[in-house]
Amino acid sequence: MQFSLDEMNAKARSFDKSAYERANKRWASIAKPLGSLGIFEETISRIAGMKGSEKYSLKNRRVLVMCADNGVVAQGVTQTGQEVTAIVAGNMTKAMSSVCKMAKVASAQVTPIDIGMIKRVEGTVDMHIQDGTNDFTLGPAMTRADALLAINHGIEMVRRCAESGCDIIVTGEMGIGNTTTSSALASVLLGLSVEEVTGRGAGLSSEGLVRKINAIKKGIEVNAPNKNDALDVLHKLGGFDIAGMAGIFIGGAIYGIPIIIDGLISSVAALVAGRLCPASRDFMLASHTSTEPAAMMILDELKVSPVIFAGMHLGEGTGGVCLLPLIDMVLSVYDTMSTFNDINIDAYTPQV
Repeated sequence: MQFSLDEMNAKARSFDKSAYERANKRWASIAKPLGSLGIFEETISRIAGMKGSEKYSLKNRRVLVMCADNGVVAQGVTQTGQEVTAIVAGNMTKAMSSVCKMAKVASAQVTPIDIGMIKRVEGTVDMHIQDGTNDFTLGPAMTRADALLAINHGIEMVRRCAESGCDIIVTGEMGIGNTTTSSALASVLLGLSVEEVTGRGAGLSSEGLVRKINAIKKGIEVNAPNKNDALDVLHKLGGFDIAGMAGIFIGGAIYGIPIIIDGLISSVAALVAGRLCPASRDFMLASHTSTEPAAMMILDELKVSPVIFAGMHLGEGTGGVCLLPLIDMVLSVYDTMSTFNDINIDAYTPQV
């Protein structure tokens, strides 16, 4: 089933403020200094609001990795060739990529999805739209209809996860050239210059960075995207991976599942989702801030606070996976710690 934008917004759930407040009340009752676990306490309470209950489990966790190629690679904006997209996706099917190794420790299942790779890879979930996007320096990266289809593919993946009892989802991606598409989207949607939002991605030289900036500028000039229409910007400058992840974030709101933002590409997808379906913002958690220039700008725009500041820029969902064990530790305190009443001492009170 395909949803229109209006249908996505109509089906999106509301954040449960009552469950959020009950979780905050639980935190206040726990026998420790008030707010002493910082942003982690807010994270646990926000998940309660997403799930509509102050008591929940996060045992069933998935990493959905959208894999796609980008036509703008033809402009020399990457250090490696497009063949790397399929190689890494193939490694994911064998549990051999970086995110797979990390997810195993975090007890998360990794699912690679072909949403638009040039080379098909056995073992990936087949949601293939076409063999990579078009080069956006020559015209739109994809049609508006295909952008909407990719979003729906992301929503469909969340539906499948929900039906299998999934409790929380990490967004991931694999696609050579996708920091270029992400920077293009960020420039237009944030109203900032290309230079402000564009970084070196996976290790570009200074000359390569200039080519990347110039390609983005040309793409914006050629396509003249409407910054007030996120779907217009997405189909003209984006990638199938970004569109698919945007659908995952929207799916989080439709099915009531917390969705973890990974790095730059994932955060751009979250920004697109937030513009298309504002309710989806209430179901987003930020794992970390990437070293790419636009990453923190986007999280600030979304009003979600990252937990990890570690200089990461690997992608695949690796930063998002890092958040899971941290949440587990804090949730253990939330679930099992004694209250002030349990140990017969006076509760802490807020000090002015």
